[in-house]
Amino acid sequence: MIVKILGTGCPSCKKLEHNTIEALKSLKMLASIVKVTEIDEIMSYGIMTPPALVVDEQLLSFGQVPSVAEIRELIENRDGSDEPSCSTGCSSCSGCH
Repeated sequence: MIVKILGTGCPSCKKLEHNTIEALKSLKMLASIVKVTEIDEIMSYGIMTPPALVVDEQLLSFGQVPSVAEIRELIENRDGSDEPSCSTGCSSCSGCH
């Protein structure tokens, strides 16, 4: 599993990374954590508001810092496809409700 934290390194981005690591630990999942800090690469995911969480190229969250429990749920409930989706109801990805 490859987990990407998209953000420029602000306190919110660091908190998202921390919460994600804690969620992965609690799920007993191994993952490679990649920090994406370049604005052009962040924008290539269709987001304008970091921080964002991407798991195996699936956009799970952006513009907020989910709690450890919320990240656990996002990871457990992801569809496993390579199509982006998120839980925020945006119109920029194919998986929103």
